[in-house]
Amino acid sequence: MHRFGGSRSLPLVLALAASLAACGGGGSSGGSTPIPGSDPEPTASPGPSPSPGPSPAPGECDESFDGTFEAIQTVVFEREGCTTDACHGSAQSGGLDLRPDAAYANLIEAPSTASPHPRLQPGEPGESFLYLKLLAATSPESGVTVAGGPMPSGRAPLGTERLEAIRLWIEGGAPETGSLGDGTTGSSDHIADLLGACLPAAEPISIRPLDPPPPEEGIQFRMPPFTLPAATELEVCFASYYDFGERVPKRFQDEAGTVFYVNGARLRQDPQSHHFVLTHSGLGASRADDPEFGAWTCRGGDRAGETCDPLDQDSCGSGLCASEVRNSIACIGFGPSDISVDVANEGIGGAQTAQQYIEPREGVFKEVPLRGIVLWNSHAFNLTTQDHDMNSRLNLYFTDDLRLREELYTEISNIYIASGQPPFTVETYCANHVAPRGAMMIRMGSHTHKRGKHFWVELANGTQIYESFTYSDPLDAIFDPPILFDSPDSRERTLRYCATYNNGVAEDGSPDPETVTRRSRMPDRTDCRPVACAEGRVGAPCSGSEDDATCDTSPGAGDGLCDACPITAGVTTENEMFLVIPTYVLPEGVQVGD
Repeated sequence: MHRFGGSRSLPLVLALAASLAACGGGGSSGGSTPIPGSDPEPTASPGPSPSPGPSPAPGECDESFDGTFEAIQTVVFEREGCTTDACHGSAQSGGLDLRPDAAYANLIEAPSTASPHPRLQPGEPGESFLYLKLLAATSPESGVTVAGGPMPSGRAPLGTERLEAIRLWIEGGAPETGSLGDGTTGSSDHIADLLGACLPAAEPISIRPLDPPPPEEGIQFRMPPFTLPAATELEVCFASYYDFGERVPKRFQDEAGTVFYVNGARLRQDPQSHHFVLTHSGLGASRADDPEFGAWTCRGGDRAGETCDPLDQDSCGSGLCASEVRNSIACIGFGPSDISVDVANEGIGGAQTAQQYIEPREGVFKEVPLRGIVLWNSHAFNLTTQDHDMNSRLNLYFTDDLRLREELYTEISNIYIASGQPPFTVETYCANHVAPRGAMMIRMGSHTHKRGKHFWVELANGTQIYESFTYSDPLDAIFDPPILFDSPDSRERTLRYCATYNNGVAEDGSPDPETVTRRSRMPDRTDCRPVACAEGRVGAPCSGSEDDATCDTSPGAGDGLCDACPITAGVTTENEMFLVIPTYVLPEGVQVGD
């Protein structure tokens, strides 16, 4: 069986189902994700569900709210009957109180009475049992089954628009205050339309900080914050020093005291993030004074901006000491010339999305140096009108079961396959990746930018094993049991991966100037040459940004704009990439690429 982690695509949350007790439901446990180490829980068969209730048409606005959660509290929890005395009001069915003064504290990372997952996990709808309870009722075809029955109990299911608003709010960090924007335009209008509400302009979100694991279970890396200016997309690199020698229990270290062993991780960062990678530089404490790192200063806390000693872990008080932040693609060219890192293959940790949970797997391990200089590579975009300090935290969980070495691999051989795709077209591209003989695949991810609309992967026999539809939050597929590639014939170990790119075609097939690649919307560090009209005679051919007159609806009208470009290769979300990212456990002596 293949399990799919996260909630990147609604049909693929099947194995995450189970939930908190619903209003009127029983207290028995159930679902398809048992507590680790326990016997599997029985899966309840969903009964017939009433049709979803009506939702206002897009664009309608019943009333105004100060933030996204306030609108959800009123439009969903109160008006759908969740706060009645007999349900999650004074009766607090299942221990859950959804009345206005208590709802948020009762949801955010609060344990469920019937599941190992919390009621609401910031950034992770697929680990949020409130969402799964609602999904089970609204979309019974998803196959989600839940303890105590779907929600709302005894009432019509939520409309799909209401459910999608809740999903987007959770995925965006589930903030208690503030207004969320979407990941394409940055506007709050989409969620407002889903709720039939008026919301303020979107603002940057600081996600609830991830608590570190207990000292005997794991360790946390905390990224020194950096400022992401308003209306800006950046990819940056900077350094910091750490020493966990006294914090990692000896049984999880190697005999020489140079590395420790981990199995599983949780990453949580502000939802403005597009990708994040933490990589060991290969350098130790003696190189911290290299002038190529620039000045070391405190970030955050009461000493922000002060000069600091990177080797003194307490020199910044509640803040963190870090090198200069520099614009750098994949940390290439950052720091001393003898640094040679490959952030594409992750290193200590990373993700192609703002949040990620990698569940520990029996016998699996990877090594992490106990100390040294690390490089933080962050690609983020701020679509709001306010500057924002970006935050990220990575928890790693210890292991001393060292049977299966884990290795993530990013297939980059066809990274720019969509480059040159003309404006106002939809095209699909495919390529191959050969798994090493003897490898077992335990996870898979993918990476495109905003014009990548559909990504899928097939085994050599044509079986589809992966499918994702959201570039900003691609699916993390988990394979349990792993997929074994043991054939001596490389053709039988070949994965075919494909993606469809939409460069400006509307749902009705007409040219869409809002979604096409446009020169006027390119970030400062990239460019393109327009070959089609984006205003006036939309879709007609033209020859560069000086040829606006060709696009006029009539000679001399002055209403034309030659601005639409082919897809370009590059690293901003206005360019495109094409990456498949499998994670293997490998036999001794085998490397990916062998």
